[in-house]
Amino acid sequence: METGKKIAQYLLQSKAIKLEPANPFTWASGWKSPIYCDNRKTLSFPEIRTFIRDSFAEKISKSFPKPDVIAGVATGAIAQGALVAEKLNLPFIYVRSASKSHGLENLIEGVVQAGQKVVVIEDLVSTGGSSLKAVNALKDAGCEVLGMAAIFTYGFPQAEKNFKDHGVSLVTLSNYSILINLALENGYISDTEAKVLENWRMDPENWKK
Repeated sequence: METGKKIAQYLLQSKAIKLEPANPFTWASGWKSPIYCDNRKTLSFPEIRTFIRDSFAEKISKSFPKPDVIAGVATGAIAQGALVAEKLNLPFIYVRSASKSHGLENLIEGVVQAGQKVVVIEDLVSTGGSSLKAVNALKDAGCEVLGMAAIFTYGFPQAEKNFKDHGVSLVTLSNYSILINLALENGYISDTEAKVLENWRMDPENWKK
């Protein structure tokens, strides 16, 4: 829990996460949201990116022992994945959202062999759709996916169901509940705003409709 709170504090401090219940953001999906997350911002702060890297390494060592390869999900988790692979002294690959339209038309970039054990790094889990697409690409290549580790998850019921249905174990460094509680404790948001944020999480697709 202490790691989760520290990660949440870093995400707020670096403005990787912004909370705007009164002025919702519009996601690419069209959903209205009182929260916006861009964990790539953490890479600009050496102290923060190092703590995230080390927390990933510790979490992976406990949850998914002895992987052969670390894989990042493009594009948000490429840099963090490479940092984690370096920390663990493991090979690194990354998975594109779609195959290249030229050259070898790769979906997976880097060197990986069928049968190798892979841990997938993700920066953010929302519904889980794009994350699980990367997992499926690795499985199609013959890899054994031990699981996925992410910096942050919104904790949507839909995501939990998607990971369960695909039989994929997900561990995260922090999550939405920890973040909202910390934001409330530290005066980032009011009690009323905290309730708005919690209501959104239960049904984000239809919020504000």
